Amino acid sequence: MRLAELSERSGVSTATIKYYLREGLLPAGHRVSATTADYDEGHLRRLRLVRALLQVGGLSVATAGEVLRHIDDDSLGRTIRLGAAMWALPGPPEPDLADDGDMEAARVEVDQLLDALGWQTAHDLRTISPPYRSLVVGVATLRRLGYDWDAALLRPYADLMHQAAVHDLDMTESQPSEAEQVETAIAGTVLLDPILRALHRLAQQEETARRYGL
Repeated sequence: MRLAELSERSGVSTATIKYYLREGLLPAGHRVSATTADYDEGHLRRLRLVRALLQVGGLSVATAGEVLRHIDDDSLGRTIRLGAAMWALPGPPEPDLADDGDMEAARVEVDQLLDALGWQTAHDLRTISPPYRSLVVGVATLRRLGYDWDAALLRPYADLMHQAAVHDLDMTESQPSEAEQVETAIAGTVLLDPILRALHRLAQQEETARRYGL
């Protein structure tokens, strides 16, 4: 398809598509002449992902480019490739917590949780893993506020998240190529995070009403 058709099918203006091309967010089309290029379904799929990263995920162009570079790096194994792209996604801002007693106690609880779950990869990568750091900081923050959330309290939530991860990867593996699988996983993370938060709150609301009435 030509640029105009790509714009029409994606809902992205031709000027914006050209900007994404210049910034490396969208791969170049297949050149058919000095001034004309063809684009395919892969470009359409990538445009949808770029829009999800920028508009829903709130990523900067530079951060989106980093995520996409990991997605496109087929020299990496699938787990590392997906993990690197996931880690490039920005997380919530972390409070400025020093490595004091609460942080150390939180690390102990998180490590006990990972051991109990048998999550060996998460345990092995904990020194470089942003999600691990976020979890430790979250538990340490709760401890500072007087809420001693330990491995036992965290375990049911971790079990539920594992079920969600299984469902995520089952859906991801339905895509025909590894590149599409990684793209789907990243898009799903960006798009589903706010949906999962909303579902959690609705479930809390429903269970509260069931137990205590309106």
